[in-house]
Amino acid sequence: MKNLLKRFVKDESGATAIEYGLIAGLLSIVIIGAVTLTGGSLTDVFTSISTQLDSAVATTGGGGDATGGDATGG
Repeated sequence: MKNLLKRFVKDESGATAIEYGLIAGLLSIVIIGAVTLTGGSLTDVFTSISTQLDSAVATTGGGGDATGGDATGG
């Protein structure tokens, strides 16, 4: 039993995989936390961009065709 315990303590196989797993878990927690904290701000930014694009398209008429010309066909 004593030898088994010594071998278990000395055996480092799989330690790297466990370390990578812990690092991945920690990074996941950090990323989720960052997205949660900035989620409202990101929504506001994309809403603002969408509003500006909508008003720009409405102002210009949103013309153009598949060939890259303007709405009048030129």
